Amino acid sequence: MATYDYKNLDVWKRSMDLVEHVYEITKALPKEETYALTDQMRRAVVSIPSNIAEGQKRFSNKDTINFCGFALGSLAELETQLIITERVYGINTKETQDECEIISRMLHALIKSLRAKS
Repeated sequence: MATYDYKNLDVWKRSMDLVEHVYEITKALPKEETYALTDQMRRAVVSIPSNIAEGQKRFSNKDTINFCGFALGSLAELETQLIITERVYGINTKETQDECEIISRMLHALIKSLRAKS
């Protein structure tokens, strides 16, 4: 079972920073995207640290691994939406995409570590 607090995890901290970055990017999107791409991107990015946190409060490593998997799914969704933002609106999201890749590697490492403990 995970015994550490999610707020101490570097991957959670970085994903919280990612939330702020994505909110800034979505502010630059046109108003017609408010209930489409903007809303989807914000839901996806908020889901990443939320799933990490929820997984850490579960009762087993298996549950924690599952929620880290959900976070990875949301991260992939966000990466796709960032690419769409760049292609359709010409907003440079390369730095944010790079951060997504780092967070992805961190989540994979956390999952690997949890599996080793199981």
